[in-house]
Amino acid sequence: MNQALREVYRGMTVLVTGHTGFKGSWLSIWLRELGAKVVGYSLDPPTQPNNFDLCNLGDKMVDLRGDVRDYDRLEQVVQHYSPRMVFHLAAQPLVLVSYEEPKETLDVNVTGTINVLEALRRNRARGAFVGVTSDKCYEDQQMVWGYRESDPLGGFDPYSASKAMAELAIASYRNAFFPPAKYADHGLAVASARAGNVIGGGDFGDYRLVPDCVKALLKGEIIVVRNPANVRPWQHVLVPVSGYLLLGAELILAGEAFSSAWNFGPPEVQPVTTKAVVEEVIRCWEGGEWIHRPMPNAKKETEVLKLNWEKAANRLNWRPVYPWEKAVEQTVDWFKAYQAQRENAVKDLYPVCLRHILDYAQEAKKKGMAWFD
Repeated sequence: MNQALREVYRGMTVLVTGHTGFKGSWLSIWLRELGAKVVGYSLDPPTQPNNFDLCNLGDKMVDLRGDVRDYDRLEQVVQHYSPRMVFHLAAQPLVLVSYEEPKETLDVNVTGTINVLEALRRNRARGAFVGVTSDKCYEDQQMVWGYRESDPLGGFDPYSASKAMAELAIASYRNAFFPPAKYADHGLAVASARAGNVIGGGDFGDYRLVPDCVKALLKGEIIVVRNPANVRPWQHVLVPVSGYLLLGAELILAGEAFSSAWNFGPPEVQPVTTKAVVEEVIRCWEGGEWIHRPMPNAKKETEVLKLNWEKAANRLNWRPVYPWEKAVEQTVDWFKAYQAQRENAVKDLYPVCLRHILDYAQEAKKKGMAWFD
């Protein structure tokens, strides 16, 4: 039986690595609204502009700058703040960048994950850890159905391989040092979370479909699309973030029962192509055009990728609230608010993010997910 998230997180010290990033900033906002004491550990925001700065989050939480590859600094943070809950999101998140910087991608995504777990182990932390990886951690088998948590891990490109390796590292620490069967002895629940392509307001990253669309529309330019036929599990950022929050709460309440890997995906059964998403962005923006222009010397990317999230539905009472069209609509709504504020020299998107979170929570409650109360 799920408890309300607010009851679990109120007053809890929560460490979020990667809090200056797109997904990490949304998670930090939601945690703050649930009453948690949020401590962030990250490099500077990866883009300019970015959701972290536009929401003035540096004034609303403990904002620490550091690299997850810096073990000594990371351990000092764990020692000083003694977080009961850790959400590890710090990562190099882009497939194409991983071709340009393979060693850095592997260092950040694999060694960084190990460093967080090792700091928790050495400090005998009690509570919970959720390592956020990616749907791309699965071995590409061109499945027409969604990948399950028990399917083989793998990765053709350095990014996908790094996420598979991070999953193996998490599983290794869980099995060797934090086995669920001995949870009463060590007191740390360890899980991983795998989600698909996330869209939402505040994402200004390069080589990402919706940010590329919006940046072109803001400039009045034609949208350039690399792979219009590719299929992805498109979802609004609040879909997986809601899953992370619920998983974290259940780990705190009954750690041994939920210490494993979890998928969080969108509701669509039928494939959703890149072309369909681009055209929906244009419809919601009420204007714009796109063209297909393959990248020269294009690198290999998975063409078809879907997730099966039945485990989360059955055991966490979690379901995605927004279909992909609503995800696009909410994303465009945020960027229209950003455009209006930019024109009026106002820069505070926190109320917009909060409105989106409250809207999502309200829709979730309508669908029977009482833990949003």
